[in-house]
Amino acid sequence: MNTSEVLINALEYIRKFSGQIFVIKLGGEVMLDKEVLDSVAQDLIFLDLVGIKTVVVHGGGVEISDAMTKFGKKPEFIKGLRVTDKETMDIVEMVLTGKINTELVSRINKHDGNAVGLSGKSGNLFAVIKQKNKDKIDLGYVGDIKKVNSKIVTTQLDSGYTPVISPIGCGPDSCSYNINADTAAAELAVALKASKLIILTNVEGVLDKEKKLIKRLTVAEAKKLTQDETVSGGMIPKLTACIQALEKGVERAHIVKASKHAVLEEILTTTGTGTMITKQKVTGG
Repeated sequence: MNTSEVLINALEYIRKFSGQIFVIKLGGEVMLDKEVLDSVAQDLIFLDLVGIKTVVVHGGGVEISDAMTKFGKKPEFIKGLRVTDKETMDIVEMVLTGKINTELVSRINKHDGNAVGLSGKSGNLFAVIKQKNKDKIDLGYVGDIKKVNSKIVTTQLDSGYTPVISPIGCGPDSCSYNINADTAAAELAVALKASKLIILTNVEGVLDKEKKLIKRLTVAEAKKLTQDETVSGGMIPKLTACIQALEKGVERAHIVKASKHAVLEEILTTTGTGTMITKQKVTGG
C-alpha cells in the first residue's frame, strides 16, 4: 500500500473517531524507552489535532522496584501483585506521581502537547477501598476502585488538555493506596464512556499456545484464554482489564506492543499491530 492509500484509509478512521475519547495505558516497562515515549507523545498530539481526545494512565513497576532497592527494601510479590506496606507506599507514590508522571507530562509538552499531570487522588478521581482478595492475602496498601469521579478528567479534556494520571487512590482512612494500572485504566475508560481502551506493553499482544499473535478476539474467546492458561503472567491482568471494560460499555480494547507510532498504526489502519478485543466479532478497526 502506497503512502496516499494509507492516508486515505486513515481519513476514514479519523472521521469515525473524531470527538471520541481513548484511554491509553502505558506500562512501566514502556517508560524506560525514551525513543518510544517520544513516539507515543507525537501520536497523542496527532490524535488531539484530529479531534480525538486522549487520557493516559501509566504504571511504573520497574522503577518502583529499583527505588525500593535503593532504599534498602526488597520488592515482594504475591501472584503478581506488589506487597505494599506503609514505607513501600511512600516510595510508590514518590516514583509514580513525583517522578514518572512529571517526566511523561514534560515529554509530551516538549513536542508542543498540552499534557497535565494528575494522580488518582486529584479531585478524588479514584476513591478506593483496601483490596479484598479471595485468597485472604493481605497485600497492605493495595486498593480496589470503589468509585470514579471523572469530572476532573472531563474538565481537563474540555479545556484542551491531555490528562496524564498515576494510579494512586485515596481510601476512607485518608491513606494512599496503590492501584493496578490496567484496572485503573479500564475503570476510567468506563466512567468516561471511552470508545477505546489501548494498553501499550512490551509484548506483541495476546499470543496463542504456539506464541503467534492473535489479531482479534471476542470477550468470550478472551475469557477462554485465561481459563485454559493460554495466557499467563502479566498478560492476565491486561486481558482481564480489557474484558471488564468491554462488559461495562467500552466498544473496543487493544493490547499493543509499544513501538514507534504503534498507537496510530493500531487505530488508523485496517491491519493494526496488536490484538483487538470486542464483545462480538466485527470487521474494521
